[in-house]
Amino acid sequence: MANQAPSSSSTSQLIIPQTAAAGGITVTQPPQTATSFFKIAPSNLITFAWNMTSVLATPTHLTVSAVCDNGNTYPVGPTDGIIPGTASSVVWDVYSYQQAHPNTPLAQATYTLNIWDERGPGAARRGGYLQPYNALQFALYTPQAYTPLASGWTCTGCSGAMALAAHPAFIGVLVSFLIFLLSGFHLLRTANNR
Repeated sequence: MANQAPSSSSTSQLIIPQTAAAGGITVTQPPQTATSFFKIAPSNLITFAWNMTSVLATPTHLTVSAVCDNGNTYPVGPTDGIIPGTASSVVWDVYSYQQAHPNTPLAQATYTLNIWDERGPGAARRGGYLQPYNALQFALYTPQAYTPLASGWTCTGCSGAMALAAHPAFIGVLVSFLIFLLSGFHLLRTANNR
């Protein structure tokens, strides 16, 4: 019988204090001060960047998606929305996505960026672990083709006179003036008949 050395296995275990705060994401790009508008056109890439705070348990992967106001959810990035857990940014080519997915096109609307770890979008709050993120709103739009004036383009809302005539305040003033004018004529006729 051969001598066997005792096997030694080293297992590292992450110990997170009970008082640890839940991890979070702070988006650094685009700015969160106002809704950013992005064009769905060739060579217009969108970069989303963030910092993680209070994350003690590094995620194995992150899932990044854009949820449209119409209820549709779209994967963000070149890898169907799944990126390494240590990533701090993702680049989304919305035009390429649009071309590759004609059955589920991106709408011209407002979207909410969602980021979560392997625990899923509805994961319970837990100290040291990343909380699902859904605070950034942005909008996508498709540019319209240029139409020169010589080809007959007209601006439907540009005529100031027509816009004024259709305005409710203008109609109210006009009706009030007519009532005032007709009442005045009636008073003058009544005073002259006495």
